[in-house]
Amino acid sequence: MIESMIAESINPASRSGLQRGFQALSDPTRLRILGLLEGGTRCVCELQSGLSEIAPNLLSHHLRVLREAGLVHAVRRGRWIDYSLNAEALEQLRKAIPRPKAFAAACVCEDI
Repeated sequence: MIESMIAESINPASRSGLQRGFQALSDPTRLRILGLLEGGTRCVCELQSGLSEIAPNLLSHHLRVLREAGLVHAVRRGRWIDYSLNAEALEQLRKAIPRPKAFAAACVCEDI
């Protein structure tokens, strides 16, 4: 499915990474996490307070999915982990999304 959206020039390894990235973005909670990280690096405790309705073990799961997809960076600081967005990976995902081209002519079915 995603292969049809991505230019053929992208190598299979990159295609696999893009697929993992898009799959990670398919969850609303993970999108909310990325939104919290948009303002800069956040400690996991700050993320937990911003998502208080999410159980800590579930938050850890979502953060792991984002890390494994390469969408966030994680840096351990004692017993805490600081998270930040991986701007390069997010930009690669943006570039993989096809952009519509302007219609050059009217629909051919109107000529029938």
